[in-house]
Amino acid sequence: MRKIVVVLLLPFLFACSSIDCPLNSVAAVYTLGGKVSSLGSTDTLTVWAILNNGKDTVLNRQTSASTFTLPMSYDHDTDALVFCFTDTIDSMFLDTLYVSKTNEPHFESVDCSPTFFHQLTTLRCTHHMLDSVSIAQPTVNYDTTKTNIYLYFHSGD
Repeated sequence: MRKIVVVLLLPFLFACSSIDCPLNSVAAVYTLGGKVSSLGSTDTLTVWAILNNGKDTVLNRQTSASTFTLPMSYDHDTDALVFCFTDTIDSMFLDTLYVSKTNEPHFESVDCSPTFFHQLTTLRCTHHMLDSVSIAQPTVNYDTTKTNIYLYFHSGD
């Protein structure tokens, strides 16, 4: 009888050890577009999020980049991001980008932590260095091979 119980429990022991939770995080992919398609080696782009508690947090700092990823909140319908551009002579320009989106819970397994996928709905921004922004791929999920948002800078002409 004991052998039968062991044989019946054996598949459950192996099934529990093979939980395959995703290691990827959900992040939006931003690509610089237009005449300024990448940051120069001495230009710096710092991005921070404006949080609802009145604080902010730095999300990313880039030099010599044309594409970067940023995490998205899962508890707000709109994310406010500040882009700080610093050039070779330490001139600073600030632009604020507002990303409106839906937050859709995504479950891989009851044993895994839930994640949130997003559908981008609208973008709006200030226009100090940014000329315009556009949604390229509205679905934000684990796929970081596709651009979600294009950032177009003033050409400087």
